[in-house]
Amino acid sequence: MNPDYDVIIVGAGFSGVGLALKLKRAGLDNFVILESEAGVGGTWWVNRYPGCACDVQSHLYSLSFAPNPNWSRHFPPREEIQSHLEQVVKQGNLLTHIHFNTKVETATWNEDANLWTVTDQSGQERTGRVFISAMGGLSKPKWPEIEGLNDFSGAVFHSQQWPEDIDLTKRKVGVIGTGASAVQFIPHVAKQASRLTVFQRTPNWILPKPDRSISSVHRWFYQNIPPIRWLLRLALFLLLETRLPAFTRFPKLAYFHRKKAIKHLQSQVQDPALWDALTPAYPMGCKRVLMSNDFYPSFNRPNVSLITQSIKCITPTGIIDESGTAHEFDALILGTGFEASHPIPPGLILGRNHTDLAEAWSAGPEAYKGLSVHGFPNMFLMLGPNTALGHNSVLLMIEGQINYVVDAINTLKKNAWQSVEVLSDSQASWNNQLAKTLKRSVWNAGGCQSWYLHPTSGRNTTLWPHTTIRYKHLTKRFDASDYSCK
Repeated sequence: MNPDYDVIIVGAGFSGVGLALKLKRAGLDNFVILESEAGVGGTWWVNRYPGCACDVQSHLYSLSFAPNPNWSRHFPPREEIQSHLEQVVKQGNLLTHIHFNTKVETATWNEDANLWTVTDQSGQERTGRVFISAMGGLSKPKWPEIEGLNDFSGAVFHSQQWPEDIDLTKRKVGVIGTGASAVQFIPHVAKQASRLTVFQRTPNWILPKPDRSISSVHRWFYQNIPPIRWLLRLALFLLLETRLPAFTRFPKLAYFHRKKAIKHLQSQVQDPALWDALTPAYPMGCKRVLMSNDFYPSFNRPNVSLITQSIKCITPTGIIDESGTAHEFDALILGTGFEASHPIPPGLILGRNHTDLAEAWSAGPEAYKGLSVHGFPNMFLMLGPNTALGHNSVLLMIEGQINYVVDAINTLKKNAWQSVEVLSDSQASWNNQLAKTLKRSVWNAGGCQSWYLHPTSGRNTTLWPHTTIRYKHLTKRFDASDYSCK
């Protein structure tokens, strides 16, 4: 049976678009991208809260084979990233390959035909020899399990699902969570709301953000003299790569950054009584280190308050904290992150013998090189388990994965194989080595609760504990010896 496509890609973010561009350049033109949203961008399409921006420098937050010399700031805002991806699609002639507003309901491996059947929300089926999940690990918003949340009578929404028509002017607003997204949108809400109450479970280490506009002169150089742009990218890469030892081997190296973060807090928050509440008690790096210049000053405003009491329950009119104090609100905003430990919904991806990937990952996501899962032939994951970074640009990892997947598809076609499936021993060995390395890292041994760790098994299922150079070397070529190839 001949499939409709050689490759079916789900997701049109950096991973899906970058892979599609490389496939096209390699002469592998029979592919399709299925995107549930109305445009390209992935996380940069759906996250539209005020202040949304990247915390990696612009010239390191683009694919090396599709660079952008026109960034307006040193740290790119959401709109520019999404616009850049639109340009990549346009320049790469990828638009005809993308089906927008197409939500995948199931992807099922057909053992007899050695292909994947992908069904969308309208019931349309598409078959493909290779299935690529480019949905990302931070695409599924996490709603907190708080008693009474569904009973709240006002507006309630997750930061990823920010309503376009919401007006918070002169309203009483409660924010649950102070993670990466909340740190960005809280300063904007603080300027609108009549009263803003922030409920913080655990404070974050926050460093100043060295962001500023890029002058037209610098942009001219980046546009017309590419080696200058490449040298800047290299310098940024090396600078960020040097942060890794402080997270994995030598936590004392974070001493100076810790001092810098404390100084940043105390210089920006006027009330010393808030300093302790906003200072983490865990080692720097145990949770994601954030950057912001306007989060702390929000708490100097008379209409903003910080609550460190746990939330007891939510009522139709507001929140009751553990001390019994009631807080009334017109709107609740959930800055509670994503389901990093459960990125795939049940029933979405079914492999050999109808094995549900969500069930196979009940103790936490696990893959070989973050790309392949035993029991799921001809399937590759982009930004799969243990390929996120705590120290550098994740796009560097994506590039390694793209090279690996394109080589795997070429190898499959060259040898006329019907399927490739990673060996269970190869997958187990890979993850055992990862666990040993991660065990001594600050992410595992720091003693804090973070989305890096699976809530039941305690395994770190998200982060890569080595250099990006090492990962790109390990993904340079498809290693067929670690697969069952038929």
